[in-house]
Amino acid sequence: MDPVIIVGAGPVGLTLALALARQEVPSVVLDEGPGKDEPRLARTVVLREDTAALLARLTGMPIAEAGAHWAGWRSMRRKQVMRAFHFDPAPGADTDDADTDFGFGSADQPSGEPAEAAGPSPLHIAQHLLTGALRAALAREPLARVAVDSRLDAVEQEASGVTAHTRGANGTYWRGSYLVGCDGPRSTVRKLQDIRFPGRTAVERHAVAALRAELPWPGQALLHRMPPWRTSGPSGGEVTARPLPDGVWRLDWLLPPGKDLVTPELLVARVRETLAGWTGGASPSYALLDTGVHTVHHRLARRWRVGRVFLAGDAAHCLGALGTQGLDEGLRDADNLAWKLALAWHHGPKEALLDSYQTERRAVVAARLRAADQALPILRGGKGLRAYVPGTARGHDALLSDGHLGRGALGAPGSYAPSPLTPQHLEAEVPVDTRPGAPVIDVRVTAEDGSFVRLRDRLGRGALLVVLIAPGTGVWERKHWVTAGVMPRLAAAVQALPHPAELLVAESYPGAAAHTVLLVRPDGHLVTALGGVRPADLYSAAEAALGGPVADRATAATEAGAAAGSR
Repeated sequence: MDPVIIVGAGPVGLTLALALARQEVPSVVLDEGPGKDEPRLARTVVLREDTAALLARLTGMPIAEAGAHWAGWRSMRRKQVMRAFHFDPAPGADTDDADTDFGFGSADQPSGEPAEAAGPSPLHIAQHLLTGALRAALAREPLARVAVDSRLDAVEQEASGVTAHTRGANGTYWRGSYLVGCDGPRSTVRKLQDIRFPGRTAVERHAVAALRAELPWPGQALLHRMPPWRTSGPSGGEVTARPLPDGVWRLDWLLPPGKDLVTPELLVARVRETLAGWTGGASPSYALLDTGVHTVHHRLARRWRVGRVFLAGDAAHCLGALGTQGLDEGLRDADNLAWKLALAWHHGPKEALLDSYQTERRAVVAARLRAADQALPILRGGKGLRAYVPGTARGHDALLSDGHLGRGALGAPGSYAPSPLTPQHLEAEVPVDTRPGAPVIDVRVTAEDGSFVRLRDRLGRGALLVVLIAPGTGVWERKHWVTAGVMPRLAAAVQALPHPAELLVAESYPGAAAHTVLLVRPDGHLVTALGGVRPADLYSAAEAALGGPVADRATAATEAGAAAGSR
């Protein structure tokens, strides 16, 4: 069968190619550039825990070592610290700076409240380093190839596949089973499919500078609203400082609405003014490494699938205001689509499964965009609202913190509930702390070979995961309990499922009682939690998660239950 054609060699396209290769699906990546990226320290990305783990899993490389895990995050308004968070330390991290003073003196700290726990730290990394790691991993992958200097100019679909034509030095015809446009906000694939891309242009603009300097809070990120040395601009101005390795910082200044030119002189003045304000004196020495202007657009493609052609990443959506990170969602697009394309490539297309990509991912991104668009007028609307709503300053800060820290409606990973892949009417379904459709929590599990691994490490292989919650199993070798209790019946039920599945055992899972059975999709989202070993319900849930026809589920589930019960 022909490979999957991926148009665009940015992080999303390269991630999709690696994810497909891990599921034994060949692909070709059409790269209109020369095959390498210009180093730009002012162009960075912030990855949440799940997407950073996805990239580390696919590349097999220590991605985190190329970026920075923050020790903490603080947001300030004028001279007051509004909120402070501390992150779980990364392995080997130095936590001595967790209570660093911010240069304004302890009298300006808010009521002596301790910093809130914020879970795992996000990963801040230069995009060219991330793309370089993906390219290096792809170069070692025999099932994938990158065609450089290949600019797409035509796509034709038939019932059996897709033909793409490229021009340039290596212009030719490419034949594929499916085609995925990961070619950015000006997507040629989207235009060739005549897909509308409505939304808003220049929702926000930021002046950006990457510099090497010593700031008063090493290793911690800062959002500073209405700094006392600046009162112009939206809401009195806003600047964000985010650390990178080797003493490098990325600083972002929110610009006033309009298209005023950001000159080098203006940017240098902002740098000196900001550094002097933070250190409480003359501007400290610094080395300016890179500059730029970051413009945020909010757009959402009307359709993400046209037959055998799909959109992903910035080709399907643009978002990024209020701290939200568009690349995170693009990587989740790739993770969602890869296992569905792999199943269709190996076993023939299931239209309901392929259609669910658009249904699930578009709903999640639309909710993020809607939340940001609702918050923008409140946060950038000046003083009018504060005259009517008590405590608005802290409410504003909470919204911004959610976006930057990956929490709430602005930043948390989305849930695929409701979804066309959600099973219906399972008698044995029980609640756990993860709702059906949401990403599972990364717990330690025992694999089939008896080794202890993280649940997240078993994702992305194309198989469903069945996790039995069995307290006490962690202190015994697997051979002592694999043939005891409910394990034989559960193993038989797993073997009878309509798709390959891996059976794992966990000591515990938040909110789950003993003998709870979790069914997890290949992309790490929970299908259901069942109270005990219920082969018929397990089969029915697996069939639903694979997009199987509703009419066939009851009969197949009954047959699976009978087969499992007889073993």
